[in-house]
Amino acid sequence: MKRILMMLCLMLSIFLAQAANKPWDNGKLKVSDNQRYLQFENGQPFFWLGETGWLLPERLDRAEAEWYLQSCAKAGYNVVQVQTIDGVPAYNIYGQMSNIDGWNFKDINQKGVYGYWDHMDYIVDMAAQHGIYIGMVCIWGGLVKDGKLSVEDAKKYGTFLANRYKNKKNIIWFMGGDIQGDIKPEVWEALATTIKSIDKNHLMTYHPRGRYTSAKWWSKASWIDFHTFQSGHRRYGQRMGNADYPIPDNTEEDNWMYVDSTWKYNPIKPVLDAEPSYEDIPMGLHDANEPRWKDYDVRRYAYWSVFAGSCGHTYGHNAIMQMLKPGYPTSYGDAGDVKAWYQGLKDPGYNQMQYLKRLILSFSDPKSECGGANPYFERVPDQSVILENGEKYNRLIATRGNDYLLVYNYNNNNMKLDLTKISGEKKNVWWMTAATGKLKYLGEFDNKVLTFRYHPQSARVEDGVLIAIDSSKDYLKKGQTELSPDGYKAKERDLNE
Repeated sequence: MKRILMMLCLMLSIFLAQAANKPWDNGKLKVSDNQRYLQFENGQPFFWLGETGWLLPERLDRAEAEWYLQSCAKAGYNVVQVQTIDGVPAYNIYGQMSNIDGWNFKDINQKGVYGYWDHMDYIVDMAAQHGIYIGMVCIWGGLVKDGKLSVEDAKKYGTFLANRYKNKKNIIWFMGGDIQGDIKPEVWEALATTIKSIDKNHLMTYHPRGRYTSAKWWSKASWIDFHTFQSGHRRYGQRMGNADYPIPDNTEEDNWMYVDSTWKYNPIKPVLDAEPSYEDIPMGLHDANEPRWKDYDVRRYAYWSVFAGSCGHTYGHNAIMQMLKPGYPTSYGDAGDVKAWYQGLKDPGYNQMQYLKRLILSFSDPKSECGGANPYFERVPDQSVILENGEKYNRLIATRGNDYLLVYNYNNNNMKLDLTKISGEKKNVWWMTAATGKLKYLGEFDNKVLTFRYHPQSARVEDGVLIAIDSSKDYLKKGQTELSPDGYKAKERDLNE
């Protein structure tokens, strides 16, 4: 009888997984029991793969917003981070402003007017159609620093936002916005607690200044559900004259270290890099003559962070995050007539992030809904797997569960690995190319210390992941040549509508 019930439970969980066309069909987002990951109410994991669309509410019209969000879904993104307002008032592409009567929103909905917040509603709803959460940075940090939002106004604004969006299923709240938490902390506290007092349905975090983690200021805050850090846009040694520097010199690109520094604060909460170096942005941001970050750089940031223990990762692109198009000036690098946001959608890094999400979700088991342990949540960072390691770009990084281990290798260095760190007398081993998600089965190996080497096929960076799995497990098949999609299929737009 028990076996029959287990089979029925498994069949039901598979049916529900297939029926869950949108992420929130699995329930509301919550923090996992081990406090290190995000999950849904039904126990299934949520791997955050964010895209940076800061100026989406201000610069894109309805048709452009739909095209952008559809493109995000096709590329595997399930979160888009936006600046809800980038000015006081902010103006959108229709000339409508966010604050028609200061922070009094009583008459914000005007008859016959497609207002600023109507357009924001449209963006939220369109994102929902494509299975995407909107990470709403309520107000950019510089505006708060400049005194554009007082404590009392923060309460008014928070009340407005919470009542307007508390019943939308695809909202994640962001306090901050590229700002240290000790600048006007009373404003952030008022805004956050006001929203949380009304909206009981959504998670909340804080977006800090570059080279900081939100845990530095908000580890004990009642309103923060998970932390983020901003590893920023500087290359090794690019200190740029800062007198007060929160990280050791020559570690600017080592974003893996922020996971460790965040988890030094109690209580432990999930964490992710909400702003790493953006693809095609000048190194250091402000000098257009500096080299640009490439696809292999943004891949390195993603894998280093996630393998260090992050619950996901946010990608960004210079043209896309500014929503550049012809006629629009740029804050960094080239203007919109050189590369528009829609051209950035074709860049390699933008389309390669999905393989990281597919890889990590390969170790999620739907049977966990029936009371079993989900191996996704067993994953921990474990550098003891690696017996010989290097520094900077030569640094290997390892993460593992009880019966699988993953080692990211940026520079194709030899990998001397201790396979006894996971279960199994025999281990099946694959190489995954990070740029394509393609798998190559390397064979079955004994349970011992072994040295592996990937031989690059070209002069380009060919970073990838060494995957070793207990041979009694079937997360991957020996003949499998690519990772399986995570299940969501983007709605195709009817261009004749």
